[in-house]
Amino acid sequence: MAAQVEIVQVGTTVVYENRWMRVREDRVRRRDGSEGIYGIVEKPDFVVIAAGDGDEIHLVQQYRYPVRTRHWELPQGSWETAPGTDIFVLAGAELAEETGLTAAEMEHAGRLLLASGYSNQGYNIFRARGLTRGSSSLETEEQDLVTRAFKISQLEDMIRHGEITDATTVATFGLLRLRGML
Repeated sequence: MAAQVEIVQVGTTVVYENRWMRVREDRVRRRDGSEGIYGIVEKPDFVVIAAGDGDEIHLVQQYRYPVRTRHWELPQGSWETAPGTDIFVLAGAELAEETGLTAAEMEHAGRLLLASGYSNQGYNIFRARGLTRGSSSLETEEQDLVTRAFKISQLEDMIRHGEITDATTVATFGLLRLRGML
């Protein structure tokens, strides 16, 4: 038996587009025949990397303009100009770019959706070990970025006390804990 389509797209309009994202408005028809609109933010998938040896995890802190504050989070990023890049290559490059670290071992832990209620963006989660220090190569947008290693227990406390509010970092930490990777 074929699955019933919940919502059918009957038209679409791109309302905004730049290098990092595209916003479109779809005209839709629901199962009951009623029509409406749905706004969708299209962004390329990204990677997030929990890098650390022993009982340490490396975090980065940077100013996040939309919320006007600095935040600690796991290294993460995408290549908007090369969306088909192998996720292992991307994870290694983003880790090196933001922290100056290279990993001897890069293990894929899974893929999550960022905000499926309004966006198609997902992210691949990696656990990196066997770290070697090198130099970072920050992009212009990351010029204020700092990196630091934290004990895993400190990271837990920072999440517990609301010092880490980045949902991707919290979800990644939870998934890695549940999979026994931390």
